[in-house]
Amino acid sequence: MLIRRVLAPRIDFGALRRELELPDRFPPAAQREAEAAAAAPPRPAVDRTDVPFVTVDPATSRDLDQAMHLARRPGGGFRVRYAIADVAAHVRPGGALEEETWRRGQTVYLPDGNVPLHPETLSEGAASLLPDQDRAAVLWTIDLDPDGGTVAVALERALVRSRAKLDYVGVQAAADAGRLPEPIALLPELGALLTTRGLRRGAVNLPLPEQDVESDGDGWRLVLRGPAPMEEHNAQISLLTGMAAADIMLAGGVGLLRTMPPPRPEAVARLRTAAAPLGVRWPDGVGVGELLAGLAAAEPRAAAFVDQAAELMRGAAYTAFDGALPEQPAHGGVAAAYAHVTAPLRRLADRYATEVCLALHADRPVPDWARAALPRLPQVMAATDRTAGAATRGAVELAEAVLLAHRVGESFDAAVLDVDEPRPGRQPGGTVALDAPPVRARCTGVLPLGERVRVRLVTADPATRKVLFALA
Repeated sequence: MLIRRVLAPRIDFGALRRELELPDRFPPAAQREAEAAAAAPPRPAVDRTDVPFVTVDPATSRDLDQAMHLARRPGGGFRVRYAIADVAAHVRPGGALEEETWRRGQTVYLPDGNVPLHPETLSEGAASLLPDQDRAAVLWTIDLDPDGGTVAVALERALVRSRAKLDYVGVQAAADAGRLPEPIALLPELGALLTTRGLRRGAVNLPLPEQDVESDGDGWRLVLRGPAPMEEHNAQISLLTGMAAADIMLAGGVGLLRTMPPPRPEAVARLRTAAAPLGVRWPDGVGVGELLAGLAAAEPRAAAFVDQAAELMRGAAYTAFDGALPEQPAHGGVAAAYAHVTAPLRRLADRYATEVCLALHADRPVPDWARAALPRLPQVMAATDRTAGAATRGAVELAEAVLLAHRVGESFDAAVLDVDEPRPGRQPGGTVALDAPPVRARCTGVLPLGERVRVRLVTADPATRKVLFALA
């Protein structure tokens, strides 16, 4: 796991919030509904509090959507129990709270605090799967054979109780020491198995480190962090559940999928052409996902290749259907049909897709309020995805500009990740990643893709969040 940190001065993210028109409070009627729901939480008839679930999230998270328990099946294979917060049981259809969640679409995360989809009394309280609390959940039970293939799926509303709130850093340390707690002791084995199955069917995952901004006393840290292995294993359980949900909806002829076209052959051909100049060996018969999984993305030329591969992952969308099945139901990154159902506290679409799955699995009609919402969700989710993405990018760009504002004119070592296509009248340039501080920004000049260069800082303006380098 790659982690780089650089301290930045105090930063005011208020202007970014205003620019994106993010709400700062819930309407009184919506807040009252949330408080009423929290005061009288639902108690499903099915009691699964005997199962010792645990949650695995970032250390500071309190909006806990998922709790997990893994076990071996008699005779071989695995049983995955995945409890998802039952948000629909707390939100009245047609009420003020539902209306406000449609306006928000999803939780937007900023370094100085999130803008939640639901009031904190629910999202970090009565609906969150906090430890040592009885909670209403939608429980997925997925049985797998010894090779990780799904052999049975069950779905029910149930009362659950998490035994512990675990975090990624602690879980990774426990895994490295061979001391994972019993509910997730099988996660490294099962996660690796599911990853291998995904690569064999053509799944593609980009091993890119993420930039983030974290609080550090009176200042902020700009962080470059690569995913820990246990984070990747944890994500495989969510993907497994999303694929099971998609299969249920496709079999029932109604639902909401997360789709993306498969990589276009011409785009894969261009990527293959870029491999040799970047020193990446691409043997015949090896898929894109398998190749990317074996790269050391921290090395500049490999990082440039991964950046080029990002061009394959375009066109993600939500696809609603009712009756006729979608012409293209798959998600190219997953290499299978897939749906979002595992984060209803943070993502609007999951609440409705989950309700569809519950109805279809029980062989009963899909509730009118859920069915009627499906055609409207793709547009709402696309808009809120753009807002959430702009918030994440804007926060990082602001931190970069503040961090570098007093260093204009200095030179830095950097790796060239991307080079612009030549166009008449366009100044040559591309994207570079500095060694330190962990900044990724535009650079002008004739840049050698995948090579290390020396660049000079030309602009670092916090007011416009613009950072620009020139080849030194």
